[in-house]
Amino acid sequence: MRELYDTLSQRVSKDTTKHYSTSFSLGIKMLDKKLHNAIYGIYGWVRLADEIVDTFHEQKQKDLMAEFRAETYRSIDTGLSLNPIIHSFAQVVRKYGIDQDLYDTFLHSMEMDLEDRVYDRESFEEYILGSAEVVGLMCLQVFVEGDKNEYERLKAPAMSLGAAFQKVNFLRDLKADFEGLGRVYFPGVNFAAFNREQKQQIEQEILRDFDDALAGIKQLPRCCRFGVYSAYMYYKSLYRNIKRTPAEEVMETRIRVPNWKKFCLTAFSYGKFSLRMI
Repeated sequence: MRELYDTLSQRVSKDTTKHYSTSFSLGIKMLDKKLHNAIYGIYGWVRLADEIVDTFHEQKQKDLMAEFRAETYRSIDTGLSLNPIIHSFAQVVRKYGIDQDLYDTFLHSMEMDLEDRVYDRESFEEYILGSAEVVGLMCLQVFVEGDKNEYERLKAPAMSLGAAFQKVNFLRDLKADFEGLGRVYFPGVNFAAFNREQKQQIEQEILRDFDDALAGIKQLPRCCRFGVYSAYMYYKSLYRNIKRTPAEEVMETRIRVPNWKKFCLTAFSYGKFSLRMI
């Protein structure tokens, strides 16, 4: 039965999410259950593309990305892929009418990562758009269940939230990106001499993104507001930890939020949600 394969594919995407990100897995659990499979489907597909550009260095990565892109298009067109993660994503695209320009833009940013580069402001914003902002927009199309007016109304804060998450990830992973992958994402920053002033400039930019995102989170449908706010609180906590850490230490240590604090943040978020404070 076709339903068995669809269910298997959704399970693979769910397991992929749980394996790679405890924070996103926790956030997804806080969404209405009807949204789970769709968001797992998006995250699993995004994660698979990330693995191609970040991990499989012994392979011909450009060829892998070309195959990944082609199989994604084919699966969306036909409704079937023998790659369960791509199949799961394609089902989400077809069900919720996710715009092609969103996943095209994401794939473009992943292909940018196949070249070692130092980003200027223009290419940095181009990368952030594809790697993070459009992922937020794909999720938003699921959250509003095809309501175009709601999508347009909440589009800008959803993009800001994706940008904030990605920039926090960049700050957290400075050492791995700079030394391990040869990537310098933040424009105009010399990471060989990363200092307090440079770090504060980046932090101010991230804080603006967080502030812009929060107004939109408060207007999301109730079915997803708690989950998105929980993820926001986790990343805001991670941001604060990074902000308290000296620049030289950020370059040497991957800052984390301990699991006990994640659960405390989730409980706090639920309290605000229950009292309709968000």
